[in-house]
Amino acid sequence: MESNIEESYAAVDLGSNSFHMIVANLVDGRLQIIDRIKEMVRLASGLNDNQELSEESMQIALSCLQRFGQRIRDIPHVNVRAVGTNTLRQARNGKIFLSHAHTALGHPIEIIAGREEARLIYHGVAHTLYDETNKRLVIDIGGGSTELIIGCGFDTYYTDSLYMGCVNFRQRFFSNGKIKAKRMHKAILFARQELESIELPYKKMGWDYALGSSGTIISIRNVLHAQGWCETGITASALTILKDELIAIGDSDAVNFKDLSERRKPVFASGVAVLCGIFEALNLEQINVSEGALREGLLHDLIGRMHNKDARDKTVMDVAQRYSVDMEQALRVKDTAENLFKYVSSDWGLDKSADLKLLQWAALIHEIGLSIAHAQYHRHGAYLVGYSDLSGFSRHEQTNLATLVRMHRRKFPLEELDSVLSTIRTVVLRLCILLRLAVVMHRSRSNIALPEIQAKANENKIDLVFPQGWLDNHPLTLADLFTEKSYLQTADINLTFQ
Repeated sequence: MESNIEESYAAVDLGSNSFHMIVANLVDGRLQIIDRIKEMVRLASGLNDNQELSEESMQIALSCLQRFGQRIRDIPHVNVRAVGTNTLRQARNGKIFLSHAHTALGHPIEIIAGREEARLIYHGVAHTLYDETNKRLVIDIGGGSTELIIGCGFDTYYTDSLYMGCVNFRQRFFSNGKIKAKRMHKAILFARQELESIELPYKKMGWDYALGSSGTIISIRNVLHAQGWCETGITASALTILKDELIAIGDSDAVNFKDLSERRKPVFASGVAVLCGIFEALNLEQINVSEGALREGLLHDLIGRMHNKDARDKTVMDVAQRYSVDMEQALRVKDTAENLFKYVSSDWGLDKSADLKLLQWAALIHEIGLSIAHAQYHRHGAYLVGYSDLSGFSRHEQTNLATLVRMHRRKFPLEELDSVLSTIRTVVLRLCILLRLAVVMHRSRSNIALPEIQAKANENKIDLVFPQGWLDNHPLTLADLFTEKSYLQTADINLTFQ
């Protein structure tokens, strides 16, 4: 990852409670943080009972993103990554918000799954406090979810995301700001219930020490230290004192601890309740605190992608292995798809980095559905891709990949493209055509290498050029191409070959 050129990068985290942005320079392989911006947006508070974001909450969020966008305007587009977490995973009108958010920030926002969020959090902690010998439990309490991870070095063993956070706990247990003993007890008990399914596996795996990250835990640590209730990290006894003190105060508006910001006060008691539940469930006596979290993990993950250390590459190979993919066939299809891409990428406006990667991944795992059944295996494969936890992938990336797997053979179901974002729909369709053609060329599964096949394309046409007489000598491939020609006509694509 070494470089003699200074490069600027930015990571944006659209959390349920706060929006964060971190800007850094990569100089000679070293990351130098040059700016951090945080705004308390409380997006989760804008979710109504129908799981829709209110107009007011969206406007607050968009105003914040406009300010973020101004700060990163001069950073190369490929060096910026923005992700949304729990609230945007739930919001039924999330697509509407994301469209406006893209415009406000100047960059698309990816929605990441809970376990991917947990992986990135751990990645941020591991880069901030590296330890290659000890197993660590990492806890991150956000506005809408809490992530727990056990890992060592940069490797994770368990990654979990639970639906409990300081904003949704406030709405559920402390909505009027009153902090009563009975409500605190109910909140902690509910946290214990959420943790029940992972409590035993985590204890069996074990850890050498525990770390907390992000705003809620940092705020609790700061208050405990300012009050003199503990000197290092967060201890169970100090946390109990804090809980009891909050109950004694009785009202969020009356909370006046030193080092607790005004913006944090409304959700402070609910964050304490979540952390108490975790301490009780996992029998914790003390945790230390890491300054690194999701945005740092996102930044390092982005830099890895830019310097040929893409976590998604490993994930795809792991998936291929898990489902016993015939790798010889997969690599044949991948090589031919890459060759066709080389010829048509300029004519079809395909990105030679991101779009080519998507095509390569699809080629490598297009047959995973065979692990379930041969009949309709493209449908089975699409389901596996779409609903698995794929480390490194956003939800949109998984949807695009699943769509390619679904559409790589038989009839050309255009309606499957409805699940793809409109801005990339044409790209996915064109990548699908290249994958389908590569699959057709290797239907015999022969190890005999194909000749050089050239291709030309315009908006609604692709022309394949074979060596003189080759198709005459391969009548089955010729018949398959005629069948494919009829399939592609459904998408108003004219396939010709000579």
